Amino acid sequence: VENQSSSALAVLFCLTLVTDMAVHLLSKVSVRAGDSITIPCLYDSKYRNHVKYLCKGYYWSSCSYTVKTNQPYSSGKFSISDDKTQRIFPVTVKDLMDKDTDYWCAVEINRGDDIRKYFHLSVTRGKPSLYVDHQEMTGFNGDSITISCKYTTAGEIKWCRLGRNCVTGSSGSIDGTTVSINSSVPNVFTVTMSGLTTQSSGWYLCVKGDFQMPVHVTVTEKPTTIDVRNPIISLSLLIFIAMVALFIWFMLRKHSKSVLFFNKSKSYHVILSIYS
Repeated sequence: VENQSSSALAVLFCLTLVTDMAVHLLSKVSVRAGDSITIPCLYDSKYRNHVKYLCKGYYWSSCSYTVKTNQPYSSGKFSISDDKTQRIFPVTVKDLMDKDTDYWCAVEINRGDDIRKYFHLSVTRGKPSLYVDHQEMTGFNGDSITISCKYTTAGEIKWCRLGRNCVTGSSGSIDGTTVSINSSVPNVFTVTMSGLTTQSSGWYLCVKGDFQMPVHVTVTEKPTTIDVRNPIISLSLLIFIAMVALFIWFMLRKHSKSVLFFNKSKSYHVILSIYS
């Protein structure tokens, strides 16, 4: 019984640790030297009001602060923000160099060890192992978007929502949004998300083997447009155009009469001056 209790406590401790570390599925990202990359760091809701930061270095004990949420613009190379609704703090590293490889997403704990999660940037001079043309994608409510995930490495293909579930086959769903994956083109797999809602907004991951590439999706309401095929709208539009045309004609006619009156008056005064 004692051994079972100890095992149960150990499992509970591990589960708590995993929850606290809270950055799921993102550990290795391939990037081209000279480019920029944004890494989304996910945290537990109990740390919503804590300071978050990015620490640089392979060893946690010797890593150095680069940027913090209470000092978000302390460096031109690094930037950070905090989305407390999604519980994600994105960190951006610009102008990547060969030495920009080892980082930690971290949350400050006032009385205890800071919560942290290591990730590795594989900086290359050639094509990255997994990449997208744009990390930011936008779509409208009810529509669909397609993301092209390009790769040069082997391994299983996945499309995941950060901190949630993944689609590993040719189709599936994430939070009610239909997902289809097409891998018929060599070195590219395309992900189509259909039936978008505003709740679909958030961070996702292209996954190929050991590599992940974060992609941020923003879904907004579709702008309202006038349907000219509607008879009532068409009639209203015609009436409005006719009224505008009538107003313009009236103003031009009034102006013409004023010019004519002015010219007649001017001619009368000229004639009067000659005879006088």
